[in-house]
Amino acid sequence: MGNGFGEKLRAERLERGLTQAELGKDLYSPSYISLLETGRREPTAEVIEELARRLELAPKALEAWSQPISVSDAEYVLAGLYARQAWDLRDYQLAASHAATAAKIALEGRNTSAWWNMTYMQAECLIKQGNWQECQRIMQHLLEHPMATESAGLAVRARQMLAGIAQGQGQLSAAVDHAMEAVRLCSQLPKGSTLIIGAHRALIGALAESGRLDEAWKYCQAMIDHVDEHSMSQLAGEVAWVIGNVAFMRHDYQEGIKHHERAARLLSPANDIELWARFNKASAAVRLSSGIVEPETLSSIERAELALSIVGGNKSDQLEVAFIRARWLYLTGDIVAAVEKLREIHAERAHLAKHTAGEVSLLLGKSLKAAGESEEALVHLEEAQKAFSAAGAADRVQQAMDAVLEIKLAQQRAAAAAKAS
Repeated sequence: MGNGFGEKLRAERLERGLTQAELGKDLYSPSYISLLETGRREPTAEVIEELARRLELAPKALEAWSQPISVSDAEYVLAGLYARQAWDLRDYQLAASHAATAAKIALEGRNTSAWWNMTYMQAECLIKQGNWQECQRIMQHLLEHPMATESAGLAVRARQMLAGIAQGQGQLSAAVDHAMEAVRLCSQLPKGSTLIIGAHRALIGALAESGRLDEAWKYCQAMIDHVDEHSMSQLAGEVAWVIGNVAFMRHDYQEGIKHHERAARLLSPANDIELWARFNKASAAVRLSSGIVEPETLSSIERAELALSIVGGNKSDQLEVAFIRARWLYLTGDIVAAVEKLREIHAERAHLAKHTAGEVSLLLGKSLKAAGESEEALVHLEEAQKAFSAAGAADRVQQAMDAVLEIKLAQQRAAAAAKAS
C-alpha cells in the first residue's frame, strides 16, 4: 500500500475518536483493523472503499492511499511496526525510540498526520517510563501544532494526556484545567465518540484527587450519559471503575461496591492484564481509604500484586502497590510491619507524585504515632502537610494538620500531668 496505508487508517480513525471495534462494527473485527493498521494485512480495494466510507473520506483520499510505496514510506511503516511490537512486549524504551524514528521519517516526508500520531505514541511510552517532563514537553508541542487547532479530536487527546502528566507529577490544579478544557472541546466531537469518555475520566480523576468530590460526582453522571447498551464491555467496565472510585471517596460505600463489582465482571485480565492490574490497585486503594477492611479488599490487593508481577510496571507502580499493602497492614493493626514497609517506600518517594508521596508520609506519621514514636511521627506529618500543599490537595493538608495537632495536644497534656505530679 502506498504512503503507509495502515498509518493513514489509524490517523483518520483516531482523529474521529473511534476505537478499532467501532470502526469495524459488524463487518471487520478489532483484530483485523489492528492488522491493517500495523501493515500486517493488505486490504482489498473493497475494504479500502468501505473504510473510507465509514470515515467519510473524500474519493481523492483513496487515490492517495493506493499510490506505489516509496523507500521512505517503507522505512516509516517498518519503524512504526517495530514501535508497536515493542509496545506489545512492554519494552517502552525501545518502543519510544522506534516511534521517534517513525515520527522523524514522517516529518521529513511532510506527512504531518503520521508525524503527530507517532510523536503521541512516543509520549505514551515516556509516561510508561515515568519520564514526565520530557513527555510534557512533547505533548505541549503537539497541542500547539496547527493540526490540534484544526482537529478537536487531536486537541482532546493532547489535553487529556497533559492532564494525566500533571496529575502524575502532583500538579492537581493544572490537571483539572487541562481536563476541563478537554471536556469543553468534546462538544465539537460526534456523539458516541470514545474520546468524550476519556476526557470525562481525566477530569473526574483530577477533581477527585483534589478533593472536589461533588464536582467529580457531577461529571460521573454526565459520563454515564455517553455509555449505552451498544458500548463495548471494556469501555463500560472502565466507566464503572471510575464511578465506583468516586463513590467510595464520597463514603457512599454501597454505590462504590456496586460499580466496582460491575467493573470486575466487565474487565477481563485476558484482554488487558495491565488494565486489570490498575483496576485492582485502584479498587483496593479506595476501599482502604474508606476504611473497608474485608476479604474482597485483600483479594484486590493480591490480584494487583500478581498482575504487576506479570506486566512489570515502572517504579511508581511498584511503590504504589507496596503502599496499598502497607495501608492494609496499618488498618489491620500490624503496626510494626506497616512502619517497616512504609520506611522502605518513603526512602524512594522521589519516584512518586507529590500528593502520593504526601500520603506515604501521612500514613508513616500515623503509624509511628500508633507505635509511640511521637517525635518522629511529627516530622513525617509536617512533611506530608508540605507535600499536600504543593499538590493543591487542601483536604489532605487539613488531615495532616489535624494529626499534628492531636500529637501536640497529647504531648501538652502529658507535660501538664507530669508537672502536676
